[in-house]
Amino acid sequence: MTRGTPAALAAKQATGTIPIVMASSGDPLGTGIVASLAHPGGNVTGLSAFATEIQGKQLEVLREMVPQVARIAFLFNMSNPVLQAQWKEGEPAARSVGLQPQLLDVRTVRDLEPAFEAAVRQRARAVIVGIDALTQAHRGQIVEALAKRHLAAISREREFADAGGLMSYGIHYVDSYRRAATYVDKILKGAKPADLPVEQPTKFELVINLKTAQTLGLTIPQSLLVRADEIIQ
Repeated sequence: MTRGTPAALAAKQATGTIPIVMASSGDPLGTGIVASLAHPGGNVTGLSAFATEIQGKQLEVLREMVPQVARIAFLFNMSNPVLQAQWKEGEPAARSVGLQPQLLDVRTVRDLEPAFEAAVRQRARAVIVGIDALTQAHRGQIVEALAKRHLAAISREREFADAGGLMSYGIHYVDSYRRAATYVDKILKGAKPADLPVEQPTKFELVINLKTAQTLGLTIPQSLLVRADEIIQ
């Protein structure tokens, strides 16, 4: 079992016979992990995290929360193929709604502080934090850096909001991991990965950290309050 596209790619490169179940993968079709979502055709199957399509929704939510935003930064590890795809989608999506996108390419922990300084210099008002092993491992440092610079931010994982980030919008990862267990069960009972369709996520959640919003001087719009799955007090 794997989590994330880099892990699924590494496992697929290591073996073409041992069954591989993806607990989540941002873009298994676009990155070549499977030949088809309906008919994977190889030894890999599991769940897609629907990564690129969520980009537009995150931009929409950020603009509602920070209506005066004009420049938005993307904190992405561009060595991750899924984040490369997200940037290709996010950059034109931001421009299409009148926002100036700024890429902050972070590949090691040493890149984080210079990236935030670059965002401030270019007068970014908001940040989209990409999900990656780097950003997850240093989530606390990222949240502190955002607060220090008074930057609004959104991520795909709810743990970001739990840690003090402003908002998260994305799939319900716990639900995906539970569903991945059914793939393991079917394979252990004789099913072939090639015959098990890759599932798309069915549960999404919007989480808003009220304390962080207040610290940033933001009033949560009623339109977001009624749509939020959880408001962290």
